[in-house]
Amino acid sequence: MTLLHTHDYGGDGPQLVLLHGYARSLTDWDASAALLTAGHRVLAVDLPGHGRSPGISSWTIPNVVRHIADTLDAHGVPEAVVVGHSLGGLVAVDYARANPGRARAAVNLDGFWWGREYPGAERVSEGLLASAGAIAPPEYVEEQVIVSARFGIPADRAEAAARAAVRPLPDGKWQTLPQRAEALEIVDELHRLGALGVTTWLDGVDCPLLLVQAGRRLPPAPGMEWFDEFSARFAQGVSEELAAVSRTRPTISVNRIDATHLMNMETPEAAATLVAGFVGGLPG
Repeated sequence: MTLLHTHDYGGDGPQLVLLHGYARSLTDWDASAALLTAGHRVLAVDLPGHGRSPGISSWTIPNVVRHIADTLDAHGVPEAVVVGHSLGGLVAVDYARANPGRARAAVNLDGFWWGREYPGAERVSEGLLASAGAIAPPEYVEEQVIVSARFGIPADRAEAAARAAVRPLPDGKWQTLPQRAEALEIVDELHRLGALGVTTWLDGVDCPLLLVQAGRRLPPAPGMEWFDEFSARFAQGVSEELAAVSRTRPTISVNRIDATHLMNMETPEAAATLVAGFVGGLPG
């Protein structure tokens, strides 16, 4: 059994378990968690190979789900609403599928992906893998704070999140996470799930689901203008699938947040309000 690193934010009420995105950590949830503890018990988890969690020998979604279940057992959490952002959103849905008696519901904040053959997918994968397990210079955290400012993320929040997502090295440099071997496995899993399409992927998940898309696209970085067209095209396809599946599956709710993909860092209040409203409307 490999237990994952967690942070118990406390609170009282329905149990929430928060999962973060690729190359991020549970610290991304600090601001939203502080709001959610007003009416919920909140526990956040670092995914394997991220933050302060150990790596695992085979980074597959079923394997990750088992490690989360073991970790929640160790913390005395028999049932929870699992809330995930990005990669964490994909994991949250699959946790609910694998643990129908333990997942009261699941929330996926902009956790959607594409198959390996989707036009442009290879370029995105190359970008993800290029930075995996890299040695970054001492000024890396400060650079991340500057990038985050483009999204209106306060410097203190951005710095804490950047520090928590990397491993400090003795010479003042940083190692990015996850390691490359795990990143390769993660990308394979993302493509495997993405190839199914949203409708097929959601088959077999019977608990209530809240599926949320970003209402705004990431501003194009220099040299990355192609990604704006890529993400717009993909988001439109996902939106159409979500609209269709929500019409035939009464347990599925669909919403948007007026933010980019970084919604839980960019607009933590809106993310917390949406999650709290969904949980408050669940059947007793």
